[in-house]
Amino acid sequence: MIRKIALLVPLALLAGCGTPQERCIRSNTREYRALTNLLEETNANLARGYAWREREVVRTEYETCQRPVRNKDGEIQVVYYGCWRDRLDTERYRVPIDPAAEERTRDNLQAKLDVEARRAQEAVRQCRAAYPEEA
Repeated sequence: MIRKIALLVPLALLAGCGTPQERCIRSNTREYRALTNLLEETNANLARGYAWREREVVRTEYETCQRPVRNKDGEIQVVYYGCWRDRLDTERYRVPIDPAAEERTRDNLQAKLDVEARRAQEAVRQCRAAYPEEA
């Protein structure tokens, strides 16, 4: 029984990854999607006038903790007490941008995206030819 389950788990995981055509398209358009996201972020930075960055910050919080304790009768009881715990938070903060440099970045990303779009279209066409969807 365990062997059957062990054999079915990888098959279930593979089934959730999409059709061969979808996998082919996804792997061949990764660079196009990355460039598109970078271009959107650059345009948003220009529209806002600043960029967002993230950093991890440790915050100490006071909370109720618990600890199991054995009493005189040998039974285990839970004792509650106050304690300090460190929490890791992600904090967003604004960063000033140089609009001229950001515009140059945008223009370079747009030029790369134009080239990559043509390559991605050809790759999608080839993936659809290689792995036709069944109706």
